[in-house]
Amino acid sequence: MLNIHNLSVSFGGEYLFEEITFRLGAGDRVGLIGKNGAGKSTMLKILSGEMEPDTGQIAADKDLKIGFLKQDIDFVEGRTVLEESYEAFEEIKELEKRLEGINHQLAERTDYESDEYHQLMVDLNDVQHQYEIHGGYSYQGETERILQGLGFKREDFNKLTNTFSGGWRMRIELAKLLLQQNDILLLDEPTNHLDIESIIWLEGFLNNYPGAVVIVSHDKMFLDNVTNRTIEISLGRIYDFNKPYSKYLVLRNELREQQLASQKNQEKQIQQTEKLIEKFRAKASKASMAQSLIKKLDKIDRIEVDEDDNSVMNLKFPVSVVPGKVVIEAHHISKNYGHKTVLKNIDLLIERDSKTAFVGQNGQGKSTLAKIIVGELDHKGELKLGHNVQIGYFAQNQAEYLDGSKTVLDTMIDAANEKNRSKVRDILGSFLFRGDEVDKYVRVLSGGERNRLALAKMLLQPFNVLVMDEPTNHLDIKSKNVLKDALKSFEGTLILVSHDRDFLQGLTNKVYEFKDHKIKEYLGDIDYYLDQRKLVDMREVEKRDVEKQAPKESNKDSYENQKKLKSLNNKLSNIESKISRLEKEIKAKDVELAANYEKSVAQKDFLNTYQEKKKELSQLMKDWEQVQLSIEEKG
Repeated sequence: MLNIHNLSVSFGGEYLFEEITFRLGAGDRVGLIGKNGAGKSTMLKILSGEMEPDTGQIAADKDLKIGFLKQDIDFVEGRTVLEESYEAFEEIKELEKRLEGINHQLAERTDYESDEYHQLMVDLNDVQHQYEIHGGYSYQGETERILQGLGFKREDFNKLTNTFSGGWRMRIELAKLLLQQNDILLLDEPTNHLDIESIIWLEGFLNNYPGAVVIVSHDKMFLDNVTNRTIEISLGRIYDFNKPYSKYLVLRNELREQQLASQKNQEKQIQQTEKLIEKFRAKASKASMAQSLIKKLDKIDRIEVDEDDNSVMNLKFPVSVVPGKVVIEAHHISKNYGHKTVLKNIDLLIERDSKTAFVGQNGQGKSTLAKIIVGELDHKGELKLGHNVQIGYFAQNQAEYLDGSKTVLDTMIDAANEKNRSKVRDILGSFLFRGDEVDKYVRVLSGGERNRLALAKMLLQPFNVLVMDEPTNHLDIKSKNVLKDALKSFEGTLILVSHDRDFLQGLTNKVYEFKDHKIKEYLGDIDYYLDQRKLVDMREVEKRDVEKQAPKESNKDSYENQKKLKSLNNKLSNIESKISRLEKEIKAKDVELAANYEKSVAQKDFLNTYQEKKKELSQLMKDWEQVQLSIEEKG
């Protein structure tokens, strides 16, 4: 499908990766991993054809279609969610324009017997046939199915895209890619803006995807659930194993331990040989033996141990001044966006040195309340900050506030004051921006590097209350661990919005769950909260289809309800498999028709079979919608 041979890319005289070779085949679901700045996003740009390597070749199958989900996307203003999603169907949209033009001409003309009118009828028939072949009569239903899978509701379809946040726009872009039926999908941090339910849906979609997928992600669970192969970029080399992330780590460590053991044994043999050479060299009678041993030593293929890139940032959040005992006090806080209520009559008390987690599914108001606390949003109700409170705020899209036209160093100097300006280079060094890297422009930094810079910039302002909204987005796994350690040792007050259980464990002593415009307090850490909610992990928290039992529902009724729900989910999965199979079969026949229409229709029962499959697909789409509605009612 795609062959990469001896690929090299360098920046400023240093290789990002050098002479690397691998192959992508159908069914490969690759987790592309490595520290921030290792070259993961660059590799995706090269595979997509957006960027040229310095040296090396990329050989692709003929007519190979590649879809690329980037971290940064641009949208045309004025389109609705559906209109933007339909942009995935360029050929169909062009055929629709042609059909509209022909029908307009037919409606205006009255020369029914003329050659020109007859030709318009022929053209109409041809274009309608092409429209059907390309799926013109089914693409709208498929678009709605994908959008719903990614969390959109029907009432969202006709809303303008610019009324949605960057995260929801990213979902629209992802929907377009999934609708295009590409042979290879390149996904750069696809889960950063998805809630858990949408992540689970995407996992299912990708696991049934027949083409190849290359995913850059720092979500360990997502990688384990989706990938069957891991390629790590480290110090200019790649390590390629046919295992998902966690199993790859075990194999990589075992390989390194074997290399170390073999290297140790070899070193021991070399030292013994060198001692014999020294011993024999002094004796004339043993000189020939010494020369023989020297030749033997020169021929030894020295065992090398794979290098590990263990460089990590050094992060410590200092506390400015000691605030009063109560740092945040809120009464009857409410927030609406138009007619949509997000928060209603919220009361909140945050005391000095407390460590608080905000959890719950997307859209329940976690980020909204964080923004109200830091003064970014208007609201109803009363919010008071305590004596000497100084807030540091890391927004979910913090890196977007950085000026791409500035260098890393200039970004820091402009944010510094007279007291800490002299420490700027030291701070950057502790965040892995060393040497010439401080002269890089922000626009060329990876998402993870921008987040590191945004974190470094925070250290230039004094604070004693730290509010962080999804701070781990774009951070590599090692950097996430460093950030967690820094937050553990932070001696101020912490409010943390996150859906990452691994990251939250051991960080907080109080949890607020956001649900149905309200918040509920749990006086314990994240494990205590999950135990109280009788849940295994954070995924269960954010699933929308968690079964809701009636207040007096008996165990028997509960069991029957669960049984029916499970049956419906199995039925839905079965229908989706049939839809996927039929779509492939219809696509194959469309290709056959397009290649040789006369020969195809001449085959016995070809058109009858073709139409039957389309009817079956239409019925399955209706069945899918009905079962989906039944599941929502049961939930």
